Amino acid sequence: MSPPGVSLVGVEKVFNQGGRDEVRALAQIDLDVAPGSFVSLIGPSGCGKSTLLRVIGDLVEPTSGSVEVNGKPAHQARLDHDYGMAFQQAGLFDWRSVVRNVELPLELQGWKAADRRARAEELLRLVRLEEFADHRPWQLSGGMQQRVAIARALSVHPSLLLMDEPFGALDEMTREHMQVELRRICDDTGTTVVFVTHSIPEAVYLSDRVVVMSVRPGRITRVVDVALGARTDDTREDPRFFAFVTEVREALRAGHITDAPEAR
Repeated sequence: MSPPGVSLVGVEKVFNQGGRDEVRALAQIDLDVAPGSFVSLIGPSGCGKSTLLRVIGDLVEPTSGSVEVNGKPAHQARLDHDYGMAFQQAGLFDWRSVVRNVELPLELQGWKAADRRARAEELLRLVRLEEFADHRPWQLSGGMQQRVAIARALSVHPSLLLMDEPFGALDEMTREHMQVELRRICDDTGTTVVFVTHSIPEAVYLSDRVVVMSVRPGRITRVVDVALGARTDDTREDPRFFAFVTEVREALRAGHITDAPEAR
């Protein structure tokens, strides 16, 4: 049996431990993410969603507990380039063309020019932006820039894609279109995704499972399995979609209720 795409056991994170400004951000996080699945993290502001994502990505070291990606420690997985990352801001370089932005991780890894150009062009076809290869990022819309950022994150064939509210700055219609595109891309590539969002409908539309977190210190209070099958434009009109939205919303409300002093 293959290992989970992500395995978290007893993960805790305390910032400034022992200091007057100590903050307990995460408490007793246990979670397995199956390879090829799409999992969203949702919870109230400040509950530690982004911290948890960064712990998975070996950008923040946990205070205690273990983090494994593809059966190996998170640090080794990062060294092995098992990750791709995309954030709310696309983070593209305006002085590089679209195709050269996608090539950048490959360039840093020493790929030959012809190989990295072929891979970048393949990814631009995947995100349906091949005709914009020679444009500069500032010539693209916000949604198009995010598609370039996703292509760049996928350039090194990562098995795991970590995404922190990548569509948060987009208008509603563009955001819905990007959700359709992201789900299509992930289904096509078989990439495992851990996705942070504040949007309940977005989490439900995209995810196989929605992980609901409590107020700080962030704990997992509920995992909602979203059985909606293949996502289409009609998914948002499906009564089951509204039922799952309601289930996640009620779980979030319950997660706001705590009498732990550290969560005040």
